[in-house]
Amino acid sequence: MAEKKGKKKSKYTTVSIPTPLYKKIKKRIEETGFTSVSDYVTYVLREVLASLEEEEKEEAFTEEEEEKVKERLRALGYLD
Repeated sequence: MAEKKGKKKSKYTTVSIPTPLYKKIKKRIEETGFTSVSDYVTYVLREVLASLEEEEKEEAFTEEEEEKVKERLRALGYLD
């Protein structure tokens, strides 16, 4: 099978989910743009991971920002 120019062939693995969950997802995706439960689950997982990664970026201080906060806390007497 020939690959389309400029596209990488994706590799896949199998993940097991409970049958009742599979049936719920299958029912939910009826009449949507998703062609399979796998497509929908992949989409949802990508969205969740992207959201978590964004939260991690927002919560993290740079070393410089952290040092400024520590300096302010020292000036206020909260840190030695």
